[in-house]
Amino acid sequence: MDRIKNIAVVAHDNCKDELLDFIACNREALAPHSLVATGTTGRLVEDLLAEGEDSRAEHKTVLRLKSGPLGGDQQLGAMISNGEVDVLFFFWDPMEPQPHDVDVKALLRLAVLYNIPTASNRSSAEFLISSTFFDHEFCIKRGRYFEYANRKLK
Repeated sequence: MDRIKNIAVVAHDNCKDELLDFIACNREALAPHSLVATGTTGRLVEDLLAEGEDSRAEHKTVLRLKSGPLGGDQQLGAMISNGEVDVLFFFWDPMEPQPHDVDVKALLRLAVLYNIPTASNRSSAEFLISSTFFDHEFCIKRGRYFEYANRKLK
């Protein structure tokens, strides 16, 4: 993983304010990195990052995918499996059932499978962003799961 990371940011509706506050508080640390987000979260993050910027400066854009329930979680999962995401901040709501729970589970499964550093709440996000590895190159070790594709079938 390069020094400049591809960072995915996702938040369920009840967690969007917390994610936006986290991003606002860590704007400087996130500035050099590329951001990708699902649906509404992407629009809100882009708006937040545009606030207070010099109007002459080009504001940071966020690669916006579809909304989670409309396929955004699956798009993000594909990006993870293609090696296009280095870090995932996914503030998910443990108290609210989601209409796309299977997609959420699949996204989190891929993040674990591909050994992507993942934060699911404010505390884990603060720990991750303050890691010495956040702004440095880092080699993600490939998991044992990839032997599956080469297994012998009877």
